[in-house]
Amino acid sequence: MSNSASPRLLAISDIHGHEDGLLQLLDAAGYEAGKDRLVLLGDYVNEEPNSWDTLRTIKRLADQGAVALPGNTDLTVANLGEAPTHLAPLLGWLKSLRPYWIADDYLFVHAGIRPGVPLDRQPLRDLTEIREAFWKEKVEVPYTVVFGHTPTYKLGAEIGRIWCDDGRIGIDTGAKHGQRLTLLDVGERLCYSCSTSPLNLYRDIRTDSVYNFER
Repeated sequence: MSNSASPRLLAISDIHGHEDGLLQLLDAAGYEAGKDRLVLLGDYVNEEPNSWDTLRTIKRLADQGAVALPGNTDLTVANLGEAPTHLAPLLGWLKSLRPYWIADDYLFVHAGIRPGVPLDRQPLRDLTEIREAFWKEKVEVPYTVVFGHTPTYKLGAEIGRIWCDDGRIGIDTGAKHGQRLTLLDVGERLCYSCSTSPLNLYRDIRTDSVYNFER
């Protein structure tokens, strides 16, 4: 439940170049940098260069106080080292990002965690790439894990909706696949989302309540 003594806690993942959608959702949520807590869970870009300018917005949000975590696609792009000159400084920054972040009773990570492995020993590859071994097994950590990477429709959720299970919340609602991009207000249990379909791009902005967050 929300805590009026704490600033809002917002999270978004798997933007995949949809910079304008991200900004519209932040505006719809009334996001205030320096007041609200914003966690960016990675996969800001695709491997195609036409999405890479999104990194400038991500870096600006981080400079204003947001927490940015790396996704597997971001690390692939950073390791290729082929960004245009105006983006080259951001490649080293991507490699320097912390792999996960804990706030309140939540653990934020791009892909998930390896069950049975202590948090401080989790390999970066698992934190940014794991799939079934995480979401098909019981999670033994004292947090609810908020993650992206695997589109929620593959987890059994309705297309464009977040997925909630015992101790896990999946928030990659398929922006890369022309479905929806979702910003989650964790404490208020609200989802702000927009379409990423080419036929309805960044329109159909919705605000939905989510109730089944309990572990």
